[in-house]
Amino acid sequence: MDSNPAPGSSIGSALWFLGEVAFKWIPGAVVSIAGTGVAAPSGEASPFATPITAPVTAPQIVQYLQTASAPGAYDRLFQQWSTFVAFSLLISLLLGALSIYCSIRVFQIRQLERRKFAAAQRTVVAHDVPKTQLRWNRILEQANSDSEQSWRLAILEADIMLNELLDVRGYRGETMADKMRGVDRTDFNSIDLAWEAHKIRNKIAHDGSAHQLTARETRRVVALYERVLKESRFIE
Repeated sequence: MDSNPAPGSSIGSALWFLGEVAFKWIPGAVVSIAGTGVAAPSGEASPFATPITAPVTAPQIVQYLQTASAPGAYDRLFQQWSTFVAFSLLISLLLGALSIYCSIRVFQIRQLERRKFAAAQRTVVAHDVPKTQLRWNRILEQANSDSEQSWRLAILEADIMLNELLDVRGYRGETMADKMRGVDRTDFNSIDLAWEAHKIRNKIAHDGSAHQLTARETRRVVALYERVLKESRFIE
């Protein structure tokens, strides 16, 4: 046999040897350990014809490989051992790299899931308490003032916050009315209150000063917005 086989021939021999290991040597070893006996190709008894009850020596393993192998298999293994080792190392490295990659991806996915879960547990107000709560406090100040212009601004600003709430909850539409039409009432119990408050806002926006606004009406409309925003924990 050529001492320097071509790479293709060496790889083919390595694959053939792996087949010998998987389909002949391993089943033969299992049968031997079970004590059912394995006969050598020549008809002689296998060195492991009885159950293994004592430590096996290296010469016994070599003898078993020689007797359990197909004709010439052991010699080819001995001659091409370096190719087999290199091929085995390559497969081991590839499998090891795949295992590391899978472990990293699983870790990244778990981290992403934990971040999403943590984000879902946090309310909008907890995510941005100063901005949201300060805006609402300013609306209450305007609603409780003595200026009709401030009352109008309070209702308009409250309606803007309602629109932002609808966006946060995933409702889409060209107008705010379109967004509210897409609301599931089982998921948004105060949608009727939102509609009532929004209609008042539209009158203020479209009619301007022609729509007379009182302090009592302002506080009532702002209270409607407050109930809607608090239901979704947009404000405290």
